[in-house]
Amino acid sequence: VVVPRHLLTDVGGPAEVDVRTFGARMPACSRDHPTYGIMGMTHVVPASLAWIWRLVAPRGDKNPSIGESRSATEALAHGGMVAEGVGSYWPFATGTKVAAANLLLRQLVEMDRTRYVLTPNQHIGAYKVDFAAEWLTREYLARRGGGRLRPEELTPARCPLFGYTLTEMKIDGQLVRPTFLRPELQSQVGLEAYDAGARIITDFFASELRQFLTDDLDPLGRQIIEVCLRNGSVEEYAALTPVYV
Repeated sequence: VVVPRHLLTDVGGPAEVDVRTFGARMPACSRDHPTYGIMGMTHVVPASLAWIWRLVAPRGDKNPSIGESRSATEALAHGGMVAEGVGSYWPFATGTKVAAANLLLRQLVEMDRTRYVLTPNQHIGAYKVDFAAEWLTREYLARRGGGRLRPEELTPARCPLFGYTLTEMKIDGQLVRPTFLRPELQSQVGLEAYDAGARIITDFFASELRQFLTDDLDPLGRQIIEVCLRNGSVEEYAALTPVYV
């Protein structure tokens, strides 16, 4: 729900936020049935990618929503995705999508000491995980003092839209299996199915982002979307908005 600030106490100005996570519902992915369910357990992304994910706000794998159209219901029922952007709050917003996109971009760019993280729920590749990935990611980052990470602890994900993945994760002395961090390493998935899933989600993002390329869009936003449309690398996103670790 979006409400005016003056209706609540002690929220009259900006608040410091160490980590902002964005959860995405993922279907199972396997060699026999490739899908877009290829997000690893924890992905760190630059603000530019965090912005793109909030513009599209993809919804899938039987994820219900308010005011859902028949076409959206059918798409979800058949393993597809629909967009709920801008920012997941669009059904409640006023004005134009481009104006909301510019506002969101300014917020993310100006708050340059916030870390942005993507995390899946329901599935990681072929593994059924429900919401455990989100819970463990938040616990792990909280124990790291607000999500502090060293650059050498990050490596580019195979799909650029996922930003960076952790080289390893240890919780309570127990190493998380690499197959949870990088689903392409799962024997049930492999590179071919992963890349097929990456094409699905990349094509979907491209189809949704083109509508924002108007004269009113912030120039930085245009640059970010153009990187996505040409399937640019995570380094290109980071060059536009450096990763704060």
